[in-house]
Amino acid sequence: MHDDPLREVDSAIDAEVDALPPFRVLMHNDDYTTMDFVVAVLERVFFKSASEATDVMLEIHRRGVGICGEYPEQIAESKVSAVRRMARERGFPLRCSVEPA
Repeated sequence: MHDDPLREVDSAIDAEVDALPPFRVLMHNDDYTTMDFVVAVLERVFFKSASEATDVMLEIHRRGVGICGEYPEQIAESKVSAVRRMARERGFPLRCSVEPA
């Protein structure tokens, strides 16, 4: 039986992605963005369950900042852009940032 060359390529790509340094996406508290909107963003952009999204939202509310996830830098930046776009469309000043993990 021959090895599947596509499987080898997929494995090589996965290894390269895993080797990239992780970056944290942080979401910051403000006095205007609703808790429901924050939960919805966490579910849609970061693929959190309702329970996980609520937990992160409460952390953001209580501590002023919460971790949405860790990703390769380009993916982290893409998620921050998506959050900014969604917030801007709804008139919220919700802020996210990226930092090395």
